[in-house]
Amino acid sequence: MARNEHITQNIDWLTVLIYAACVTMGLFNVYAAVYNPEEQTKLFDLSNNAGRQLMFIGSAGFLIIAILVIDHKFWEAFAPIIYGLCIFLLLAVLVIGSDINGSKSWIKIGSFSLQPAEFAKLGTALMISKFITQPSVNLTKFRDLLLTAGIILLPMLLIILSKETGCALVFASFMVVLYREGIPGIYPSILLIAITLFILSLFFSPLYISLGLVVLAVIIFRFVIPRYDRNQKTIINLSVIFGAMMLFSASVDFLIKNVLQPHHRKRIEVLIDPKADPMGKGWNVIQSKIAIGSGRLWGKGFLDGTQTKFNFVPEQHTDFIFCTIGEEHGFVGSAAVVLLILGLMCRLIFLAERQRTRFARAYGYCVAGILFFHFLVNIGMTIGLMVVIGIPLPFFSYGGSSMWAFTILLFIFLKLDAQRPFTLSRT
Repeated sequence: MARNEHITQNIDWLTVLIYAACVTMGLFNVYAAVYNPEEQTKLFDLSNNAGRQLMFIGSAGFLIIAILVIDHKFWEAFAPIIYGLCIFLLLAVLVIGSDINGSKSWIKIGSFSLQPAEFAKLGTALMISKFITQPSVNLTKFRDLLLTAGIILLPMLLIILSKETGCALVFASFMVVLYREGIPGIYPSILLIAITLFILSLFFSPLYISLGLVVLAVIIFRFVIPRYDRNQKTIINLSVIFGAMMLFSASVDFLIKNVLQPHHRKRIEVLIDPKADPMGKGWNVIQSKIAIGSGRLWGKGFLDGTQTKFNFVPEQHTDFIFCTIGEEHGFVGSAAVVLLILGLMCRLIFLAERQRTRFARAYGYCVAGILFFHFLVNIGMTIGLMVVIGIPLPFFSYGGSSMWAFTILLFIFLKLDAQRPFTLSRT
């Protein structure tokens, strides 16, 4: 009993406070998104999404208590079993899953729907943290890198098969923890270069990009590389690297037209020009920007958002919940939410760095990476800076699966951190 009291005392209450603030703000914005002035929608009515969200938050409280009671060693010891269970659920959803909005990623249990993909991020975070922190694992070795990639790519592939591409992209955030734990910098560099070239290829022709790469290669050779290294070998290496970049850039157009599904192509076209399909795929983004812009500095006031009340933005209580914040609370409210999120990110990184075990530190970076990816992409897509890929805003968007998964993800780390004073260093 005394040990549990110590854990309660050592829990990071600042992070808990930020979590509570996000969840509370999320609840009231979900209520605002579903509020009907004619019917006087009740917050405690389980027949509407706001009432159900309150139920999800209440049940998340029981999950928090359970996590704090369970011994912290459980999560590291049972990481492979939890990961295996998540893989089983992802396989099961391909067979018995229900099709919702074109995505077969939900398991119906009575009136409730469970989304295994949300929990797969948790299972993968635990498994990655356990695997890469083993003494025998070295992320500079190709074999260990291959095994690590397999752990990440397996759930990604299964999620893509269930047509939940947006959720699968979140797994790219594990590059953060891999880089922190010793993966060679060349790999994240390649990923960043590929993303940059992909985005540039959406706006410029391969010819212009190739010319730009040639100019960049000449500048690097002439002004960056030391004079004594300017030899034939260096020229060949630069030619291979920039040639591969040109080839990748040229392949983007083929990829978009022949590999991606039609609705994915439309979403990319909408990112480039929202007016390309204003009544179709561009509708959400256009109306979202109108809603956020109409809030101006201070917003229209709680429950007074006209875009919300007239249902101009579909899925405004889930993926586009930030529209409600922007419209009803304006720039000030939106900035407050963003600053709150940034505060949570900084706090998680601080906590991760002070851990005494590599497992806890790696897991902390997994949590920070996953949450940051969700925050960045969700807010980015509502203001037209990101492709609409349909991922929730953690602790704000409506949904039981996402609320429970993100809560478990965060509080396992807080449990590990609370145990830190009693843990011997194993770095």
